[in-house]
Amino acid sequence: MQTELSKQLGVEHAVFGFTPFPAVAAAISRAGGFGVLGAVRYTAPDDLRRDLDWIEAHVGGRPYGLDVVMPAKKVEGVTEADVEALIPEGHRRFVADTLAKYGVPELAAGEASGWRITGWMEQVARTQLDVAFDYPIRLLANALGSPPADVVARAHDRGVLVAALAGSARHARKHRDAGIDIVVAQGYEAGGHTGEIASMVLTPDVVDAVDPLPVLAAGGIGSGQQVAAALSLGAQGVWLGSIWLTTTEAELQSPALTRKLLAAGSGDTVRSRALTGKPARQLRTEWTDAWDGPDGPGTLPMPLQGLLVAEAVSRIQKHEVGPLLGTPVGQIVGRMTDRRDVRAVFDDLTRGFERAVDRINRIAGRSGQS
Repeated sequence: MQTELSKQLGVEHAVFGFTPFPAVAAAISRAGGFGVLGAVRYTAPDDLRRDLDWIEAHVGGRPYGLDVVMPAKKVEGVTEADVEALIPEGHRRFVADTLAKYGVPELAAGEASGWRITGWMEQVARTQLDVAFDYPIRLLANALGSPPADVVARAHDRGVLVAALAGSARHARKHRDAGIDIVVAQGYEAGGHTGEIASMVLTPDVVDAVDPLPVLAAGGIGSGQQVAAALSLGAQGVWLGSIWLTTTEAELQSPALTRKLLAAGSGDTVRSRALTGKPARQLRTEWTDAWDGPDGPGTLPMPLQGLLVAEAVSRIQKHEVGPLLGTPVGQIVGRMTDRRDVRAVFDDLTRGFERAVDRINRIAGRSGQS
């Protein structure tokens, strides 16, 4: 599963694995892929430095990258408290009432409320970059489009490639014009923030729009056959996120959530604004139904929604409240039926890829004889 891009980066397989877990990122790179650590949950620079130190010690000298959530335009002088103050009291009551309806206990006194979506803020994202550029990362990816021009220049000065996610050919062309090196075409099937266009349509559209820039296909990919399909559409590799959530290296805090992912089918996800304020594919739960239903107050724009529900999500996960328990995940969840380590996932990807290529060659050969 090699392409020009994978050769350029010195990896055996053109599989780029996005994950919030350092152990998974390192294992992806060790298995011959390219691990990309998601940085949005790191609000303290020392925490990110600690985990990048861990990756450096466990990646075996293989290349890896970092994914940030950074707006293209600077937003300076805005604090988290400023943003919190914009959350309507009615929305706070809706959260409290929903948690009370399901009997969700409070967090223990002094217990941190967990992940908060603050990485989008200018000062937080830039502190992440200050840390990251002290390490030999080979790729900087941005989940909110093209990062600011000075960040692109800073990465290029260090020999770091810059990638940005796109949900349409129009978005992709904007990335190309901003000096981005790699475009990730993220289809409708993908977990997390995603657009309206399915991967089968989006990938070739983006490939044509930004040629000769390399494109990675994302969304609905979790088997070697699907990797082969992505490359046949012109992609230089694949960007996988959901498939790693049930690996043994993943650090999901809730065993019940892991069981729920393993039992879910491909139709058990929904694109909802309930988590962040932007459409994000996730497990459908009674929590998403409450927000998306006619009796809900309507979700708030990003980042207000994320700040509003952060503690609630932590409480739901901490106490494993089944009906409300969910996570961002793509439609590929239907193929995530057992716990395997990252190496086993790669073995399955490579075998499936080889079978798919052989099948295409046989079909093409027979067609040529008729």
